[in-house]
Amino acid sequence: LLLFLSGFLLFLFLGNAFNFSTLKIMFAVGLSYIVFIMLTYSLSRIGVSSSLNFGIETMPPALEGESWKWILAPGILYIFERILRFYRSQQKVVITKVVMHPSKVLELQMHKHGFSLEVGQYIFVNCPSISYLEWHPFTLTSAPEEDFSIHIRAVGDWTENLIRTFEQQYSSVPRIQVDGPFGTVSEDVFQYEVAVLVGAGIGVTPFASILKSIWYKFQHADHNLKTQKIYFYWICREMGAFAWFNDLLASLEQEMEELGKVGFLNYRLFLTGRDSSFAGHAALNFDKTNDILTDLKQKTFFGRPMWDNEFSTIATAHPKLAVGVFLCGPQTLAKSLSKCCHQYSSLDPRKVQFYFNKENF
Repeated sequence: LLLFLSGFLLFLFLGNAFNFSTLKIMFAVGLSYIVFIMLTYSLSRIGVSSSLNFGIETMPPALEGESWKWILAPGILYIFERILRFYRSQQKVVITKVVMHPSKVLELQMHKHGFSLEVGQYIFVNCPSISYLEWHPFTLTSAPEEDFSIHIRAVGDWTENLIRTFEQQYSSVPRIQVDGPFGTVSEDVFQYEVAVLVGAGIGVTPFASILKSIWYKFQHADHNLKTQKIYFYWICREMGAFAWFNDLLASLEQEMEELGKVGFLNYRLFLTGRDSSFAGHAALNFDKTNDILTDLKQKTFFGRPMWDNEFSTIATAHPKLAVGVFLCGPQTLAKSLSKCCHQYSSLDPRKVQFYFNKENF
């Protein structure tokens, strides 16, 4: 029986890894918890030695039925973790601002008493008016120095319903529950002297948090900032997507100029889904001071980055430094960047080394 339950539990967890419908996924997750509890209870009652005996000589009677001692400590930790998450999720969340961006992206700015975050972290969000059971992860786009915010793109039933709910609520906003924050690899970005940030589409969200934090650090003259140079690449399929954080990039441009640190941030925007007429119009106006698409001083490139050229340039510019490469994007892009990190890292450990870090996308 235990072998069957274990196999069934494994099947459910594997099923959660695939793109089933939201309802099926939530049902599988809930059922997996029930099976987990049943399995734990069975082990505590009959003992591991008896369940796996299969005709082999049993253990001494003094040790039979004592498997509960082995699952007591993990069980207590599990229950404590569930209680803690439930308590955090029930704390009041105040939505201070709601912004609808192009390409069906919803920005929520929120405040929660005692909430503290680090750059690049994420939270789980629940909207009881849509579903009491569904919790979805979203990367924080705010800096630790301000109230937290998230950007939500309509990519499924739940996100579409959430955006529709906020669009229809004119007098009062829906209630939101938040659990977190939780850490990611992006928290280590300021541990490197040189950082390369690559975001694809909505995958730019963790790097928006980092760029905002940099803006605040320069505002307060933070001398503990170890990072000397940041390369930021944002790859989008739609032109309207650049409007999500256009104001942030414009503020950074102005701040770097005023502080005389124009070379600190090197950012490049790439538009992959273009039409030929607009590309021709952009080419004709390339000599203008500001980009005709974003109104930023940095021009928008059409197509995809040539990563070999980019990594070669970075390796030449920083021949003796450790370079942290951070990606939030699809797996195909991750393979390309991982390959470049290995290819352009020097065999001499005293020279340039690229360290690849990827977030789930």
